Amino acid sequence: MEQPNLSYIHSMSGGDKAFEEKLIGIIKNEFPQEKEVYYKNLKDSNFKLAAENVHKLKHKISILGLTESYEIAVAFENNLLEGNTKLQEEFESILKIITNYLQKL
Repeated sequence: MEQPNLSYIHSMSGGDKAFEEKLIGIIKNEFPQEKEVYYKNLKDSNFKLAAENVHKLKHKISILGLTESYEIAVAFENNLLEGNTKLQEEFESILKIITNYLQKL
């Protein structure tokens, strides 16, 4: 499975380390909260809200350079909007990979 990276952030920053640190800080702050809300909505079978959570999370997936994972998130978001949890396991494994990566930054 692909691994998160900072390539996109580096390309956006133009070498501005303060910008990179600020963006990484925002992701490290928001990601755990958004992930927690996603799990709560999924547990409560509120698939529409869970789809909205996936929508927010997929942008962070993209920023962390996970192009294949982004596609999975898009498909999973659409599945949730149809009341279907297909791809849940794949999506949640992406969340675990990102969580581990962010803890090491």
